[in-house]
Amino acid sequence: MNATTMNPATTHFGLPRTFRLGFRRIGFELRQYFRAGDQVFFTFLFPTLMFLVFATIFTGDIGEGPDAVSMATYYLPGLIAGGILLSGVQGPALEIAAEKSDGTLKRLGGTPVSPVTYFIGKLGQVFVTAILQITLLIVVAVVVYGVVLPTDAAAWARFAWIFVLGLVTCTLLGIALSSVPRTGKSASAVVIPIVLLIQFISGVYIAFAMLPEWLQNAAGVLPAKWIAQGMRSVFLPESFKAAEVSGSWDLGLIALVLVGWLAVGLVISRLTFRWIHRNG
Repeated sequence: MNATTMNPATTHFGLPRTFRLGFRRIGFELRQYFRAGDQVFFTFLFPTLMFLVFATIFTGDIGEGPDAVSMATYYLPGLIAGGILLSGVQGPALEIAAEKSDGTLKRLGGTPVSPVTYFIGKLGQVFVTAILQITLLIVVAVVVYGVVLPTDAAAWARFAWIFVLGLVTCTLLGIALSSVPRTGKSASAVVIPIVLLIQFISGVYIAFAMLPEWLQNAAGVLPAKWIAQGMRSVFLPESFKAAEVSGSWDLGLIALVLVGWLAVGLVISRLTFRWIHRNG
């Protein structure tokens, strides 16, 4: 009998019990997520619904010559970035605030479930729902509006790292934001306006170049602006980078900003989240 078998803290796969329980909790978190009708509408379906609105109202092409793209194609990267923001920031912020308020965290504090297990479940739920959400959005874009997707493997590799890095960053910031609402009932009134405002000034619904310079400077420090810019580099022709503030996609700067915000989110969420035990 080897050490892994003898140690009750590990599974036969060698995974610590904390991680095993965390992976199991992902299923529980997903069931809770899809049972909440308002969560499904305002977080999961919202990017697709907004894409349908914009792609239906604004028709025609944008750009010149062979690089011209449909308005549906133009709006797709912004709405993908909006979906990442909703799944990563709004979802966890509302859920954790509600679970603090209704006593869920206090009950979990009296069980063997650790904070690490809890957040593995949350992060796993965010990744699964975000993947489903973005897949639905892209399928609607292709099937309903004939959006042509990139065929370059390098473009999809870029999509993957921006998606993963952006989603982890937004999730940590969502955990940090969950400490702002004073009660679960007030969470929606606090979180949703913040997320909606960030979307409007980050190039999700409005072309970033159309914003006043002072607002561009303010939004330029936010991760959503850089996620949207990165997604435009995936789905739009190279000529469109001339419309960016610097005239370039700035992929290195995108990675640097997102890593910086990831570190900020990790520190703030660590400082503000409290595992509530039954004894206090």
